[in-house]
Amino acid sequence: MDIEIFRDEALKLFETIANWAVSPQFYAQAAAIVVALALASFSSLFLTKRVVGLRDGPQPGPLFTLRPGLYSLKGLLFPLCSVMLLAIAIQVTLTTVNQAWLVRIAQSLSVVVLLYTAIQQFIENPFVNNLCRWVGIPVATLHVFGWLDDTTQFLDGIALEVGNIRVSAYALVRVAIFGSVLFWLGRISNKAGQHAIRNRSSFDIRTREVFAKLFEMVLYAAIFFLLLQIIGLDLTALAVFGGALGVGLGFGLQQIASNFISGLIILLDRSIAVGDYIELEDGKTGILRELNMRSSSLETFDGKTIVVPNEKFITTAFTNWTRQDSRQRYELEFTVAYNTDIRKVPATIIDAIRRHPQVLDEPEQPDCKIREFGDSGIVFGIEYWIDGIDDGKNRVGADLLMTIWETLHENNIEIPFPQREVRIVGNQALN
Repeated sequence: MDIEIFRDEALKLFETIANWAVSPQFYAQAAAIVVALALASFSSLFLTKRVVGLRDGPQPGPLFTLRPGLYSLKGLLFPLCSVMLLAIAIQVTLTTVNQAWLVRIAQSLSVVVLLYTAIQQFIENPFVNNLCRWVGIPVATLHVFGWLDDTTQFLDGIALEVGNIRVSAYALVRVAIFGSVLFWLGRISNKAGQHAIRNRSSFDIRTREVFAKLFEMVLYAAIFFLLLQIIGLDLTALAVFGGALGVGLGFGLQQIASNFISGLIILLDRSIAVGDYIELEDGKTGILRELNMRSSSLETFDGKTIVVPNEKFITTAFTNWTRQDSRQRYELEFTVAYNTDIRKVPATIIDAIRRHPQVLDEPEQPDCKIREFGDSGIVFGIEYWIDGIDDGKNRVGADLLMTIWETLHENNIEIPFPQREVRIVGNQALN
């Protein structure tokens, strides 16, 4: 029975279209469309050839700043002329044959083509371009054909209701569109806001990081609640559900919550900051490059990145080498033979070490002292201060060891090495 009804309706529609196709009004409107499009093509070509700014492109001269914008309108001439001339054709066909529905359809399509051309030519941002093409043009098409309200009502009728909560297909589409726009704007705003905060030289680096992270949290929280308002959910109806969900997340995502709270504590107590050289309890070291809400990133001198959960900086011990002062003290050892005049060694080595450009005289000058009497020689220790960490590009220890060796060699000071005396008694060798 339903198939017969559908067949009857289809036949009626086909007969209506056939009657339209053979009616004088249809031919009159089709002729008006053809004439309007021909005139639009002729007008766009005429303007392109006659207007210098459209023909030759931007050239130096009066109003040079406006000429690139004028030249960019070249691609819009035909669809723009089509829309205007089809509007005239509508009035002509209404006057002559008292119908203009076919011309209105042609004008609507011309508007869609005009919008698409303008979007492709003037909107360079990929997100905005895709949003306009895949959302703006379909909405504009539905609007110009008068189908937008019917489509909205149809989508709103497809809904899922649970108690006081009602979620429709229209609400989901609206959330997808506005959510994408809000989070895109949020990402841009977050990037600009954090850049502005981190460039405030009046604040120290730790204070800037605190404000930058707080700004990020507040921004995305505001976007989330705004998105809930857009979807139309009643926040009071979600109170009980949110409480139960919070308890579940508290047990299931305990580590994530712990790292999140630890990140806030680190930002507020200023124990570490971006740029500090950190040594963890397990011996791993690196420069703190990122301090995020869940984890932090340490960059090692061999090009690796160590991702450390924020909780480690709260629950375990670590060494911050550069928190208050970037200057560090280091020690090196070397050994001289027992027949050396050891009173001359400290002054000789200190004078050589101080000539290195990275060795500092403050807060203490280099110092050289006897450490012990070893098995093979006398062990000296040299202490020195440098600005930074003795690793990576700032490698100083290797240069100083070479300096010590050259200095001892120039002063004929022997560097001993273990030696053994072997005595042969009969057929047995005794060490």
